[in-house]
Parts: sequence; structure tokens; C-alpha cells
Amino acid sequence: MKPFSFGLLNPPQREAVKSIHGPVLILAGAGTGKTRTVTARIAHMVNEGIPAENILAVTFTNKSATEMRERVQDMVRDGLGKKVVLGTFHAFCCRLLREHAESVGYKKNFVIYSQSEQTSLLKRVIARFCAKDESYDPSAAQSRISRAKNYGESPGDPKRSLDAAVYEGYCSELRALNAMDFDDLLLLGVQLLEEHADVRERVQHRHRYVMVDEFQDTNSLQMRLLKALVPPPFHICVVGDDDQSIYGWRGAEITNITQFEDFFPNPKVIKLEENYRSTTPILHTANSLIKNNAGRRPKTLWSRNPGNDLIRVLLTEDDKEEADMIAKEIETAKFRDGEAWESFAVLFRTNDQSRILEQHFRQRKIPYRVVGARSFFDRREVKDIISYLAVLLNPHDDISLLRILNTPTRGIGTGTADLARERSLERGHSVFVALCDPDFQRMIPAGTRTAVRGFLDLLGKYTTVASARGSLLGPMTESLVGETGYLEWLRKQAKTPDDFTNWETGIRELLNSLNAYDQRNRTDGLSGFLDEVSLNGDREDDEDDITKKKGVCLITMHAAKGLEFPIVYLPGMEQGILPHRRSYEEGRVDEERRLFYVGITRAMKKLTISHVRWRVKWGQKQASLPSPFLKELDRTYLDQVDYARHMKETVSTEESASFFAGLRNMMKESARP
Repeated sequence: MKPFSFGLLNPPQREAVKSIHGPVLILAGAGTGKTRTVTARIAHMVNEGIPAENILAVTFTNKSATEMRERVQDMVRDGLGKKVVLGTFHAFCCRLLREHAESVGYKKNFVIYSQSEQTSLLKRVIARFCAKDESYDPSAAQSRISRAKNYGESPGDPKRSLDAAVYEGYCSELRALNAMDFDDLLLLGVQLLEEHADVRERVQHRHRYVMVDEFQDTNSLQMRLLKALVPPPFHICVVGDDDQSIYGWRGAEITNITQFEDFFPNPKVIKLEENYRSTTPILHTANSLIKNNAGRRPKTLWSRNPGNDLIRVLLTEDDKEEADMIAKEIETAKFRDGEAWESFAVLFRTNDQSRILEQHFRQRKIPYRVVGARSFFDRREVKDIISYLAVLLNPHDDISLLRILNTPTRGIGTGTADLARERSLERGHSVFVALCDPDFQRMIPAGTRTAVRGFLDLLGKYTTVASARGSLLGPMTESLVGETGYLEWLRKQAKTPDDFTNWETGIRELLNSLNAYDQRNRTDGLSGFLDEVSLNGDREDDEDDITKKKGVCLITMHAAKGLEFPIVYLPGMEQGILPHRRSYEEGRVDEERRLFYVGITRAMKKLTISHVRWRVKWGQKQASLPSPFLKELDRTYLDQVDYARHMKETVSTEESASFFAGLRNMMKESARP
């Protein structure tokens, strides 16, 4: 038990803790002790005589809710912390609906469908509206339905729109099954409070004091929930930072925090600005960037830690040199300075950036963990082609073979695949052997038999190429991708141009990786490449908790919010990457600046920002422009270095020194009698 004490708080934190009546807006900058302040405020409220069961604290993730619950129970006296109602928005709405399900047309024993259950149901609904040969992606439909529910959008007329028909059929099936999906919990919870005054008054009386964490991430539906939940005199306290609002693309409304007064009048506004995480150079630089955003609530982070290091801004020749620089520096710091692998984090804007980083880490045998984004080698399109290569190496790899058997579609359906798998189990051999068996081929229709033989011929052709001494894997794989028509198949599957662009980028990056492997390794062949891909294969841990993972952290900037690392690298600070090219079209450049701010403020001791002169895109070397955000950084604590030129000069100096040393030795030798 750690009893609550004002002595552990700084003056603004104490003010926030003592302000327990009326609307309160706590602007908690990065690393300013937000969680400590929130939990201390709850403890103080209980000490002041407010019943713990009348306090509702809401956050966004189960992990945050669990952490806050443990702290509250540890800090609040007499075990009263257990009575505080604390959880996510969705958990709160679920409890509410368990009590009042009949009011929204459900029975109290409703079930909540997982994502896979939603997909299965959608497939069933889609089959009702689409012909067998008609393509309609259930995952894309699931995204559209979720967006419609969260934004209150109408799906349209079911008689005129397939999307609307699927939406209506899906919702009808859910109700018939007495089931809700994740979005329904929030949507129906809001509907319950807005449309049923008796329920609303009962809930308002029960939860007289409401607290919301990470308020900058709330969407319009969650704000509607809060407005229905909190009556005058508005005992609501929200904690957040508009400078860290980076989820607008998934519905978060920054106006909820920047225009808080419009929802709850005359709030008390308290700023937490003393940062306990980072050094002065890091915070000064972050402040100089974020002040360029219009309409933000002004705040200036500061620290008592002056730090020992400037922020480095490095220009490298290309993305290979950039990745090699990062890997080399981390390796040196580990073995020379004794830094733990877990002290390092590389934060990137787009998932595509992880590929070359992973490649260089694998070459140097640096353990790493990919957080907040799939590993490059776990991407769907990359796994498909890797599966082809795995089957060329070992045709008896059933998992890889079944993945590519009808990818892209070639007339070998799931029935044939199931039959081949059953026969392989009966006979005790691989699926490949079953497919080659003439007796098995006579069991399947003529058209399918032709397709199976064509598939086997394709494998035979490329197995010969792959096993030939000195064969180049890059050109071979590019030929294989072309002959299978894989890219054309992806193009037909894409629901948006961006879908296909991302998939094509993945294939191009894989081909670049194979070409690079060809250049550095002519002896180990395909098996050597697949061995490299298999390294760090133990990364399939619980991605919600990076503390369970070991190694250098590779993480998207979006996923890094709320985390901190002693030493941080921010590669790819170029126009078109950060800010992302789409941000100009969508009017989200300010959000991209906030994302850069979040990246900077993850660093505790050291920060390196890098960009390149040239980057390979679509197999072509293209010039890259530095991010315009770099010009906005105050130069006081920046150390700007042309890394490529510096390395050339270093090498040149070393070579000269070596030459003259050799010359001196020769002269000494010749001078001896």
C-alpha cells in the first residue's frame, strides 16, 4: 500500500488533484506524470468523502485500464479502490447494456462477436447476395461497416447498393443471433442513454464524477456518450494532450479537446509541463516544432535534466547506408558501452520502412522486436512469395504449399485441397506427393486435373532454376511473380488504389531484398536466404506488452505513443514519408507534425534523426527531399552532419594514414644494414 501524499506531486499536479468539482481539463504533456496525477486525484476524492462507487474512470486500452486499476487499488485507503468503476469505454458500455439490453432490443444474455466470428458471419451474408464467382472482400466490408457505425453514416439503400444490402443483412443476422460486435457496444450504449431518460438519470446518479484519460483520442460517438452521462454541474475531468492527437485517420476528433468549453462550459484548465522523461535538448527541440501548429492549446515542456547529448540530424547517401548506420551504432553501443538491446528503439512512419532495417539487423545478428506493425516478412503478399520460394526449396512443406496452391487463383478449389490433404494423411506422405499421384489426379475433374498439372510443371521449372549453382534469386523470383500473374491478381483484389500500391510496394521491396542478397552471398543460395528470413522467428508474442519482448524495438510512430526509450532513432525524415504524401491531399499536415512531435518525445537520453539523398522506389533510384519539418526545428541543440561525406572523409584519412605508415616502415626496412 502506497498512501496518497501531496508531497509526491509538483504544484500543477497538486492543483489538478485538488480540483474535483465542475469541469476540469488537465493538459498533460508528454512524460509529465499523467498517470500518477490521475490516480492521486481519485485517492484524494475518496479521502474527501466522495463514495468510490460514484467515481467512473474511463480509458482507451485494456492495458491502460489494468495499470490504472492496480495503482488506484494500491493508493486508495481501506480497500475502497476496488469500488471505483474503472475500464475502457467499451467495457463500460457493455456493463450498461447487460443491465438494460431490453431497451435496445436485445436480451441480457447477448454475446459479443470476436473479429473472426464477425468475418464468418459476413461471409455467410455475402454468399446470400453474391454469385460464387463474384469477389467481395469480407475484411473490406467489415471496415466499411465499422466506419458507418462509428461515424453515424448511412450505408445507403439496400435495394440499390450491395454495400448497404450486406450492412443491413449483417446487422439483422446479429440481432437474430442476439449478438453484438465491438462497435455495437458503443453505438447502442449511446443510443440507450440518449433515448431513455429513466436509464440516463439512473446512470448519472450512480456515476456522479467522471474521469477520462487520453481524451485527445476520443471520437464523436464517445463525446456523445460523455455528454449524455454528465449533467450539470458537470463533474467531469478529462486528461489529454492535443499535441499528441495522432489518430484522426481512425476517427479521433481533436476538437473534443481544443474546444472542450463548447461541450462543458467554463472548465478549469491546468497544464502539466514539467517533463520527467527527457533531457532539455530533446524538449526544447520538440517545443520548437509543435508551436507551428495553429489552434493548439499553448504549453511548453521543460525538464530539470540538462542532458549530455545534442540531437543529431544525419544525412545519409541512401536507405541502405541509413539502415547500416543505425545497425552499426546500436551494435557498437551494445558491445562497447554495455547498453541493453532494449534501450534502443527505431521509430518509423510507414510499415515499408521496417524491411531494410530488419535486413541489416539480421545480417549483424541484432535481436529485435517489431511492435505496432507486422514484420515485413509477415505481410500477406510477402508471405505468399516466400511460400513459393520455400516450396521450391522443399516441396514437402505442406503449410507453404497449401498457401500457394490456388494463389493466385488457378482453378484448384478448397475441395481439391481438402481431398489432397486427406489423402496425404491416409497415406502418410506430403500433399505434394498426393498431387503428383496419378490415382489422385484421376479422382478430380478434368479441368482441375489440368490446373494441378500446370501448377506442378511451374514448380518443377523453377525448382530447377533455384537449385542451379550461381542462380540469381532476384531475377528468378521476379520471373516467377510475372509468370504466375500474381500482381494482376492483387490488382483485381484491391478495394482501393492504395491497397494495390501497398501490396506492390511489398513485392518490390522483397525483390530488392533478394537482389541485395544475391550481391553479398553467392554460395548459400535459396536456403541461405530463407534461413535469414526465419531468424527472429520468435516475435509472435503478445504485441500489447512490449516488456515481454526482447531486443531492439522497431515500432511505428503511431504505436509508440505512451512509450519511452533511452536511445531513439527516427529514420526517413523526408517529404512524402513524414509528412506523408496523402496528408497534403487530406489536410492532415498538422497531424503529421504532431506525429513527429510524439516521435521526438519518446527519447529519454539520446535522439538521432536521419534522412537520405536517394531512396529506391519501384526499383528506381530517386532523389529524396528532407522533410519540411526539419526546417522548423530550433538549431540550439542540433548537431547536423552529412554522414555520407563524413564517412568518406574518415575512410580517406584512414587510408592515407595506413599508406604513410606503410611507407615509413618500408623506409626503415631499407635503411637497415
